[in-house]
Parts: sequence; C-alpha cells; structure tokens
Amino acid sequence: MTTLRSLVFLLAFSIWSAGLAILCTPILLGPSNWTLALFHFWGRGIVVLLRIAGIRVEIRGREHIPQGAALVAAKHLCMFDVFAQFTWLPGSVFVMKKELNLIPWFGWYAAKVGTIDIDRGGHSSALKAMVRRAKALFARGRQVVIFPEGHRGVPGQAGDYKPGVAALYRELEVPVYPVATNSGVHWSAKGISLKPGTIVYEYLEPIPPGLKRAEFMRLLQERIETASNALLKT
Repeated sequence: MTTLRSLVFLLAFSIWSAGLAILCTPILLGPSNWTLALFHFWGRGIVVLLRIAGIRVEIRGREHIPQGAALVAAKHLCMFDVFAQFTWLPGSVFVMKKELNLIPWFGWYAAKVGTIDIDRGGHSSALKAMVRRAKALFARGRQVVIFPEGHRGVPGQAGDYKPGVAALYRELEVPVYPVATNSGVHWSAKGISLKPGTIVYEYLEPIPPGLKRAEFMRLLQERIETASNALLKT
C-alpha cells in the first residue's frame, strides 16, 4: 500500500509541477515577484499532495523565519527541501550549481527570481561572483538560501560543510539562519517509496555576524546536525 500511495503521489507531483510550469510560462514576462508568488503556490500544492503518501509537513521555530535580507543555511536530505524554502520564506533565492540552469522551465524560472548559479570548478572566481550576486539580492531584501553540504545527504550523517557558506557569512555581515530537518526519512533521496509520517522543518536561532570562520563553521554544523538528529527521533 505504501508503494502504491508513493507512486500515486509521484504521478500527481509530476503532473502538478509540469502542468503549472507550462501553463504559467507567460508569468516570465512579468516582474520577478509574480514568479515568487508562483513558487509559493507551487510549494503549498506539494504540501497538500504529500498527504496522498501519508506525509504531513510541520514547521517549527516560526519566530526565526527571516522576513527581510538574510542568509539561510539549510540541511539538505531530499528534493522537497528546495520547495519547502520557497513555500515559507517570503522572498527566497537559492545558490545552486550552474548545470541546473539548462533544465527547461526550471532554469527559466530560477533565472527570473535571481537564483545564484555557481560554477563548482571556478574556485575563487566562483566564490567572488556568488558574493557579488548575494549582495545585490540583499539590497532587495531577499533571503539567500544555501545548502552548506552542497548536495543531498543521508539522515543521521553530517556531510562535508563547504567553504561557500563561510565566504557569504564573512562578506555579507548578516545573521545566518540554520534550518534542521528530518525530510530524508520520509522522502528518500533515492528510490520511489515515501514513508508516511511528519516531515519537520525547524528554523533555528540565527548565528550573529562577526564570528571567526572556524567558530562560525563549528557552530553552524553543530546546530544543524544536533537539531536534525533530534528530529529523527520524533
């Protein structure tokens, strides 16, 4: 039954996502806030569809959800982690690998909202470009979302936290809002079977600007991993 419900959800998710992307293509001709509104609508639709697979979504730490310019560092365990940030943050924009821009519709919408695409082989020049783009977005009050580990991980395991988040923290001089989750328990990064239960996203107390790099990275990883591991027990 779980596998059947998962397949029905994945079919509904595909139809919802592809249909909405194609039908709303004219929105790309308008201002970027139209596309942001579309992302909010899309994400909330996915939350509703997840009930087909017996999954509910809970948000904790709402008092820590930033409303203006902020750097958000989120745990990344499954595909839904991206949609979730679009759903609850008022003006989110992601740091993502450049290759994703080549995906039809997805790349077009991502470019419209100002997504920061990075060339992972660009090293220092890529970091400088990322910081430059982020500063421009901060001037518009946007929330820049980055997955510090750089890719989807495994529940209960800490990945290698990349230097990009430290570079943004140092150069932007703004608080960093960590986000913990147990999403990978219910929507695996691999396979097609979804596990019924509750996906939790917990927005944690922000880390203030001004810390030294080593202390910041230690604190960020400690907060995200401790909170995420605690959610695995719920």
